[in-house]
Amino acid sequence: MLTEDSPLVKIAGKAAAPALEKNKGLRTVGDLLDFVPRRYLPPAELTDLAQLREGEEVMVIARVARATTRPMQRRKGQMLNVVLTDGRAELDVTFFSSYAHRAKLVPGVTGFFAGTVGRYRQRWQLTHPDYELFADDDDLSRVEDYRSRRIPVYSATGKIYSFKIRRMVDQALDSLDSVREPVPEEIRRSRGLLDRTRALELVHRPRVDEDPEVGLDRLRYDEALVLQTILAQRRRAAEAVPTTPRLPRTGGLLAAFDARLPFELTEGQRAVGEVLTRELALSRPMHRLLQGEVGSGKTVVALRAMLAAIDAGGQAALLAPTEVLAAQHHRSITTLLGDLAEGGMLGGSDIGTKVALLTGSQGASSRKRALLDAASGEAGIVVGTHALIQRHVQFADLALVVVDEQHRFGVEQRDALREKNARPPHLLVMTATPIPRTVAMTVFGDMETSTLSELPRGRSPVTTHVVEADKPAWVARTWQRVAEEVADGRQAYVVCPRIGDPGGAAEGAAEGAAAADSSDEEALDWDVPDDESVAGLELTGVHDMLAELRAKPELDGVRLGLLHGRLDADTREQTMRAFHAREIDVLVATTVIEVGVDVPNATVMVVVDADRFGISQLHQLRGRVGRGTAPGLCLLLTRAAGGPAAERLARVAETSDGFELARADLLFRKEGDILGARQSGRASSIRHLRLGRARDEQIIADAREDAFRIVAEDPELRRHPALAAAVAMRLDEEQAAYLEKG
Repeated sequence: MLTEDSPLVKIAGKAAAPALEKNKGLRTVGDLLDFVPRRYLPPAELTDLAQLREGEEVMVIARVARATTRPMQRRKGQMLNVVLTDGRAELDVTFFSSYAHRAKLVPGVTGFFAGTVGRYRQRWQLTHPDYELFADDDDLSRVEDYRSRRIPVYSATGKIYSFKIRRMVDQALDSLDSVREPVPEEIRRSRGLLDRTRALELVHRPRVDEDPEVGLDRLRYDEALVLQTILAQRRRAAEAVPTTPRLPRTGGLLAAFDARLPFELTEGQRAVGEVLTRELALSRPMHRLLQGEVGSGKTVVALRAMLAAIDAGGQAALLAPTEVLAAQHHRSITTLLGDLAEGGMLGGSDIGTKVALLTGSQGASSRKRALLDAASGEAGIVVGTHALIQRHVQFADLALVVVDEQHRFGVEQRDALREKNARPPHLLVMTATPIPRTVAMTVFGDMETSTLSELPRGRSPVTTHVVEADKPAWVARTWQRVAEEVADGRQAYVVCPRIGDPGGAAEGAAEGAAAADSSDEEALDWDVPDDESVAGLELTGVHDMLAELRAKPELDGVRLGLLHGRLDADTREQTMRAFHAREIDVLVATTVIEVGVDVPNATVMVVVDADRFGISQLHQLRGRVGRGTAPGLCLLLTRAAGGPAAERLARVAETSDGFELARADLLFRKEGDILGARQSGRASSIRHLRLGRARDEQIIADAREDAFRIVAEDPELRRHPALAAAVAMRLDEEQAAYLEKG
């Protein structure tokens, strides 16, 4: 007898098991049962050879009437041509490699055949179909069983076709000693859930009159409950370790900063600030997510929290994903603070502090000075990149960690900073990409959430248009529009997905949405969907674009600048300072300018090869314009000929609602690894739930309520052994170790 923990090799065999593990992440019998069909074929489609349609995916029962082989014309090997019949009509089957098929598909044998119908020389054809042959006449009795059931179609891998996976699932269901039941009985009753044995039968072997979705909903709930239990345990573990309360102080840095603010805080900024002040004063670590629209003023809220921490005798660290953004934060904070950021310096405020910058590409002297300021406590605020996480970086008394753009960091990375203090610091995570409720409950499910919904006064709207590259007049008008803005004293960004080669060669790593050329410029999105309409098109690099713009008559006299991740830190800083000082009119850049860069005079952005960026990333990019009093304009230049890429761009152009776009984004791409540092869609993240699907939101909300109640009553899950086992199966060693650390 098998259990769900039995290795899959016991069913799949030594040949198939490694392939299923490598390609589908299936290691155990339980993994196989969790591998659900991607769709179902109704039995009515069987043996209907007389009514085939081109492009239709079919399953037929038929007999091999003829089988012939012939040499391939343009490569080595033999092609196998088979003619199937059901006694009324014929269907051709072609295998471009006859090996492993010709000995089986001989005249007279009967079986199931599944594939996509094509048309070749006026005849219907299946190319490389999936098939299962009947061993003898007795097997024909199984046809009636197929006629009474929906036919599950599994995602095939290599030579392991859907039929074979279905046979493995049948064997597993028939051989299991018992099915693990992770959901307590009282919850199943109150939520109206099927028992798991029935749910698996309904998913893998539904009868004609049964709805597999009912069983799938039970599996979705299981997945949500396990994830939420892990997150509940993670939050409990974090809260169990006491921290130093950071009590508010009157007459300190925060009060001085508020008194000299050149603008009025929004109601939302004030409300969130009060929450942060209360939580900093607690003896359990704050663990809060701050989200909001692009330009909603999160940095000021975070800075006020950092100043409160300094007033209480501690230090604050701000972790940014790129060196450009770290330098931007450092520049913004020192500008906002003025002499309050010049503690101990000539002309500095008596109550001031230092703001240090620490990045990976700093010179030795400035890096040493920043390390000493952090370790001695002279620097009340330390801004940096991943360099802050390194072991040799020490703090005198780290009270607060602020993480910007959370989904560029895994939980292990962000929490490496929390280990810099004897007692864990408070944690504030900021994200400029609005987060749908489903994501807030899963990816950030171990955190409390605050949202800034209103924009500061004076922000201007941004208009977005899609520009099709195959319409020369539209493209010409794009660059004329840039020239007009520059003539009016404004500035512009031109964003490209790739660095390219300075000499104009085709080499050069893709960056941004397509891929990253360095850790400094990883894509914001977890995964940008593949799209055949743009596949194979060479991405535009910033060097090529710079040369192209220099050659345009309409941009004659326009001062052009270049910014990307391969430039050294000093050059990047000089370029950004020149752009801020209006010494550069048009900045040609990669996605290093994606978040946090604040130049109010920049009013227009052209995104080249915009189809290669995800929805949230485009929303982030256009947030760089319209930050002053003049309206912003974002032009999305694309070579996509319809398809999902064009649909994504249309979504971005039609709305500026970041929450709506975030929901749409989820429907286009895979979800990331919820429990660890990895950010690409993969088997260890989620299998059944779709974070962008409205119907799954309630399932997640219900499971969250149940999981947090279970963990509150039974933190170690001793009274829930099946749930504990499901949690253990879901965590890999690295994630489990993190959970133990809290």
